Amino acid sequence: MADGGEREELLSPSPVSPAKRLCSWPSPQAHHPRGLPGAAGGGAEGVGSSCLALGARPHLQPESLLDCAAKTVAEKWAYERVEERFERIPEPVQRRIVYWSFPRNEREICMYSSFQYRGGPGAGAASGSLGAPPAEEGPPPPPPGAAAPAGSAPGTVAAGATPGLGAGAGAAGCGGEGLPFRRGIRLLDSGSVENVLQVGFHLSGTVTELATASEPAVTYKVAISFDRCKITSVTCGCGNKDIFYCAHVVALSLYRIRKPDQVKLRLPISETLFQMNRDQLQKFIQYLITAHHTEVLPTAQKLADEILSSNSEINQVNGAPDPTAGASIDDENCWHLDEEQVKEQVKLFLSQGGYCGSGKQLNSMFAKVREMLRMRDSNGARMLTLITEQFMADPRLTLWRQQGTNMTDKCRQLWDELGALWVCIILNPHCKLEEKSCWLQQLQKWSDLDVCPLEDGNYGHELPNITNALPQHAIHSPDSLSRPRRTVFTRAIEGRELHWQDSHLQRIISSDVYTAPACQRESERLLFNSQGQPLWLGKSSPPLRVLEPTSNSCQGQMKLLQRGTTTITNLEGWVGHPLDPIGCLFLTLTEACRLNDDGYLDMSDMNESRPPVYQHVPVAAGSPNSNESYLSLALEVALMGLGQQRVMPEGLYAQDKVCRNEEQLLSQLQELQLDDELVQTLQKQCILLLEGGPFSSLGEVIHRESVPMHTFAKYLFSALLPHDPDLSYKLALRAMRLPVLENSASAGDTSHPHHMVSVVPSRYPRWFTLGHLESQQCELASTMLTAAKGDTLRLRTILEAIQKHIHSSSLIFKLAQDAFKIAAPTDSSTDSTLLNVALELGLQVMRMTLSTLNWRRREMVRWLVTCATEVGVRALVSILQSWYTLFTPTEATSIVAATAVSHTTILRLSLDYPQREELATCARTLALQCAMKDPQSCALSALTLCEKDHIAFEAAYQIAIDAAAGGMTHSQLFTIARYMELRGYPLRAFKLASLAMSHLNLAYNQDTHPAINDVLWACALSHSLGKNELAALIPLVVKSVHCATVLSDILRRCTVTAPGLAGIPGRRSSGKLMSTDKAPLRQLLDATINAYINTTHSRLTHISPRHYGEFIEFLSKARETFLLPQDGHLQFAQFIDNLKQIYKGKKKLMLLVRERFG
Repeated sequence: MADGGEREELLSPSPVSPAKRLCSWPSPQAHHPRGLPGAAGGGAEGVGSSCLALGARPHLQPESLLDCAAKTVAEKWAYERVEERFERIPEPVQRRIVYWSFPRNEREICMYSSFQYRGGPGAGAASGSLGAPPAEEGPPPPPPGAAAPAGSAPGTVAAGATPGLGAGAGAAGCGGEGLPFRRGIRLLDSGSVENVLQVGFHLSGTVTELATASEPAVTYKVAISFDRCKITSVTCGCGNKDIFYCAHVVALSLYRIRKPDQVKLRLPISETLFQMNRDQLQKFIQYLITAHHTEVLPTAQKLADEILSSNSEINQVNGAPDPTAGASIDDENCWHLDEEQVKEQVKLFLSQGGYCGSGKQLNSMFAKVREMLRMRDSNGARMLTLITEQFMADPRLTLWRQQGTNMTDKCRQLWDELGALWVCIILNPHCKLEEKSCWLQQLQKWSDLDVCPLEDGNYGHELPNITNALPQHAIHSPDSLSRPRRTVFTRAIEGRELHWQDSHLQRIISSDVYTAPACQRESERLLFNSQGQPLWLGKSSPPLRVLEPTSNSCQGQMKLLQRGTTTITNLEGWVGHPLDPIGCLFLTLTEACRLNDDGYLDMSDMNESRPPVYQHVPVAAGSPNSNESYLSLALEVALMGLGQQRVMPEGLYAQDKVCRNEEQLLSQLQELQLDDELVQTLQKQCILLLEGGPFSSLGEVIHRESVPMHTFAKYLFSALLPHDPDLSYKLALRAMRLPVLENSASAGDTSHPHHMVSVVPSRYPRWFTLGHLESQQCELASTMLTAAKGDTLRLRTILEAIQKHIHSSSLIFKLAQDAFKIAAPTDSSTDSTLLNVALELGLQVMRMTLSTLNWRRREMVRWLVTCATEVGVRALVSILQSWYTLFTPTEATSIVAATAVSHTTILRLSLDYPQREELATCARTLALQCAMKDPQSCALSALTLCEKDHIAFEAAYQIAIDAAAGGMTHSQLFTIARYMELRGYPLRAFKLASLAMSHLNLAYNQDTHPAINDVLWACALSHSLGKNELAALIPLVVKSVHCATVLSDILRRCTVTAPGLAGIPGRRSSGKLMSTDKAPLRQLLDATINAYINTTHSRLTHISPRHYGEFIEFLSKARETFLLPQDGHLQFAQFIDNLKQIYKGKKKLMLLVRERFG
């Protein structure tokens, strides 16, 4: 026989008998289990070096009529149907059908050999149209004898994808060197594919893994079955099990696509067998058994026995199965997908609980489902069903329900994406009715299970679903405020109410000039706006797929609500909605305007994400919006959705989702290059938002629980500023509001035309994202401050808005710091206007935190002084004079005043003498005021600040003396006393030390008390002043100190030197040491001995044997004190005898006492 591609002439076929036809048609799937899947990996963006740009196709000869017909038949018809239809099929026709039945698009091979694939513009994001035409297949395959070029990019309209879901899944592309598709290309390019043979609808070959330093070369046998341009089963000797094809299957498939002329082509094996006679058949079978006798001999004998048995089942049917003859008519025509591996992989990822990158892997699987839907591959729904079954079997669902806890955010996001993908499948206009009915039944079954997650992410009831304008009476209707349990599948189930066959929708799709009829019936009034433009709002589901009419609907509703004639409550906004309607519309509209510069597959830049480039594509000429482009409509829709007034949803996840969805939309808006047309659209929509009624969150009056617009306004401000500064500032200032933290009108006051009636009670502080919202408010204010640098009027307006609307002292402090950095950069001149704003903000922070606890308070105070110093001396004088409204007395004296009069400040401001004196006077006045208000904390600081002015210093000293009798502690008084001694006032120091001593009480066992050093210092001071001062202090010491070791230490110090050595004029030392037998030391000696006696009895009351040695040492120190008087030895001996008598029960201890003291 001639090989495929080597001859096209018509050959005279042999007559085909009915028995031979029956020989061909049982499905290979019916006789062979599904092939082993290849290793899964990442996707690919291209197919390697052999790729051809779409616009640079080589000149090819026109295809023959035979090839054109064979291509179509091979793709659409099962081969069994061809043979049933035609009694005789020429062999060349059979060859061409078999030839064209293998997949022709490398992108499809890539899709089934990798998790992630960025298939051209829009592939990773959702698009709006489920009804898009199928993708082009790229350049036509070459005639026989020429290599087939790589498949080109599929269509850019995504089928059923949902934007924003699994954003991380497709980001990486498939540029990794270890991913199956890339590895397959390397194997193909290295010549590792050999012995390729196509027998009918079966392709086989060997793929050799080249030897490495650690492993020898290995050859794997690969077999592929295919039908109607789809691979239906794969088998590879590598043994790797995964969801998608391994690199060896990829290499063989690409070999067949790129080098079809090098593939030996044979007709199905049944055709060859039919041409053999009896002897040839017997020889064929014997040789086959001989070549593989160890493998097929048992099977061959079994089949021989059954054939020879007249009653066997095998003899009841004419013909025999042929695995190379393609699939049966009744077999499902779909790509090979290993269901068991899908289940195992999903189960494994779920069991990891979001760790080890399992969430990313599941997102990659969702991305694969979206890619299959985009390619109109039936495996998309099949794979999603398998994934959903494993999700529903997750044991954590039962645990979360039993414990009444919410699932983690990662799991919640996965469930949201799962529900959104089911909506896409149910809304697919190309699915069959029986398939849709089956899916809906399964979804309803899952939804009825108790463990099925709810739509709001909590195991509780969700907020009412109110998305459109409601009449006044409906707001207060009990029926409107409740709805049944809604699960993640509810929206998909509701999708059955939307029909693509709707006559109004069909007219919108089929005509660009569809407008309202001249005479409208009552039922048609809601189908068109006042300008006659068609509207499409859908039924139960929000607008998802229809572009221009949906945009018209949004505009009409916005303008209607602008007049304030309707009261609405948007509890379920368009931004943060589970199905992301605004994102879908925006991406679909922009997709039509995106320049396709990725018309060819190129593996070189897979890991590089290039920003999209858009161009204006005008709306159809006959359309009411023909003066606009799809790009301006996209911008318009996004702005309306982001500016919609909506109530903050309940729950942390729902609130976080609103923020994330808003940021995602804004990041997509930032990719648009604003030209004149887009700027005009932006200005028009901003004006509409500012003048809007209850629809707009930027209107004059909004509800206190409305979602703030800070992030959105920051984008609008930055975008509008170069083109319309007045409008940009007006809009940003309006958006500075944070109503939930501000006083709002009473809920029952409906006098204002734009008043919104809340149908939910106040939930503050259940705004879990409030911290994030406040930080965004701060970012908006900082952006305005930066832009308004040097403009006094605008800065004043922004300052007033900040002071009115920002309620966090930490954020205002951050704003003040930011303004200070911008106003006083290190490398340029200072901007005084912005510097004054920073100071004003700092002053407000001081007032806000004056009576509250804030761990950053000291930092704030120091920064304010620094800022005031930068502003000038008048600012310092001002804060010194008004300190009581800004600082505590301690802060005012220890930080503010001390810094203001420091040498560094004087040098920084280059102050002259009058200015220095003015600052010093203000600081002294402040110090005295603070000392009178809080003498305990400020007396020392006041003395320090006033030490250069005698009168002020005396006043500060008197304040300290007066306060000593009140609430000052001994440590504070000792500190001031030490300061006075240091300044050269020993008598005043002695007086303060005496007052401190009278506040002290040192128990017998407090021998490590922190005041001991102060007591020793006070005694040393009095001893140095003279005998009279020492005599005055000792009674205070005896009264306050009861610790024997401390008293003995004081006694020893007083006996070492003579009193009166302080160098005070008029005082001289007597030069004689003081005797302990005379006053004033006799009183101290007696007190010390009594303290030792009392301490000894106290310690013996609860002494343990391990402390005996320590007690003996204590008695030794006591003996030193006892021996100071002349009769001391007698007193000590009597003391020891008393101990022996009283504590004679402690024999061991008393034995140690006798050994040491007799």
